[in-house]
Formats: sequence, C-alpha cells, structure tokens
Amino acid sequence: MCCCFGFGAAALCQAKRSYFMTTFKIACILFAILPSLTAAARADDLVIWSPAKLSDRSYKATMGFRLPAEWETSAGADIALASTKGGAPLPGSEQAMLWGRITRTSVTPESRSQQGASVSVDTLRGSGALTLSRSRNWILSDSLDMQSSRSISVQYDAVDARQASVTASQALKLIHPWTGTSLSAGTGVSNVSGDFSSTVAVSQAILPNLNLDASMNNPFSGDEAGSVNLRYRVNW
Repeated sequence: MCCCFGFGAAALCQAKRSYFMTTFKIACILFAILPSLTAAARADDLVIWSPAKLSDRSYKATMGFRLPAEWETSAGADIALASTKGGAPLPGSEQAMLWGRITRTSVTPESRSQQGASVSVDTLRGSGALTLSRSRNWILSDSLDMQSSRSISVQYDAVDARQASVTASQALKLIHPWTGTSLSAGTGVSNVSGDFSSTVAVSQAILPNLNLDASMNNPFSGDEAGSVNLRYRVNW
C-alpha cells in the first residue's frame, strides 16, 4: 500500500496512477481489437503472434496479422512491460507500439525488386515514423551481381525540440558471387543537421560463416573514420 502526504506528494501519486491506468487501458484496447482483425485472415500462417521473455522480469509480445496480395499488408502492435523485484511496473519500461507495412515484390529470372512503406507510432511517447523504401537485385554480368536500395524516412517526436525530421539514404553494392567479395557505397542526408554522410566498405567471405569486413565513414571529409571487423555467424 502506498501512502502520500502533502499536496505535492498527492499530485505526484495521482499522476503515477493516471499514467499507469492510461498504459493499462491502451494494452486492453489492443488486446481487444487485434483478435477481431486477425480473424479476418482466416489462417494460422496469417496471424502474427510472437511472445518473448526478455529477462526474468521483462516481457514483450508482437501481435498482428498479414494479408497476402499483390501488395502484402501486415499490421499489429508491439507491447512490452518490465517489473521490479516487488512486482510493480518498472517506470519507463512500458511499450505500446502500433505498426503497419505494405510491400510489393517482383521477381524475374534476372532480377528481384521490392518496394514498400512502413509506419510506426509510439502511443505512449507521442513519436512516430513513416518510411518509403525501394530495393533491387539484378545480374550485371556473368560474374557480377548488383544491389541498389534507397529510402526516405519522416520522423516525428512530440517531445523533441525539433519535432519533425527527414532522412534520405541510398546505397549500391557490387558482388562477385564466386569469390564472396563485395564492394559497397552508401550516402545519407538529414535535414536536422544538414550534414552529408558517406560510407565505403568491402567484404570478403573467408569461410562459409566467417567474413572479413572493412569500412570507411566519410572518406572525403576531415572526420573520416575506419574500421575492420572479423565476423563469425552461428545459426541454431
């Protein structure tokens, strides 16, 4: 039982109760709406349900549905909550994120392209993002493949001093599939700082699960920085 003394303490206690009740109501609404939406899918493989225990006292669940069509559509919510040792909700750990995606994939013997849009809304913190993207993989020659991607993202944050921001990026990758060698270059620009960033990288497959990567950020500016990494991948 929690007791509050004084006007300031009572107001703080009331604010905490109000915040917790708002979070609880949002979670209840999502749990009530999503089953009716997923029922429209009418197939188990079209229902998204992925609960996870992140630690001893934190949990996360992704739920939603997907509808196969020329433009594949999926929507749902991510809900997360953590608690203290005493069982009370841990302040700031609550998550109630609504998301949606639409994608269209085209495949030919020589290429594969995909375009789509995604939106996410943080219902507790008042932030959101809208992203438009396009990618394409194709055979450039008998020994070379090419990949290209570009995206533009509009983000909104009600708390940040600069509430809206726009970020655009694009990348190219040249791949030699017979040797496992790839060379990539990417650029990006944001209206927040107005800075233009660029990256050049090379990757070499040494073993089926072992790769050597080297990259250089902003190679044509005074704040250039490089890195070399050896990555080993394990699947289980």
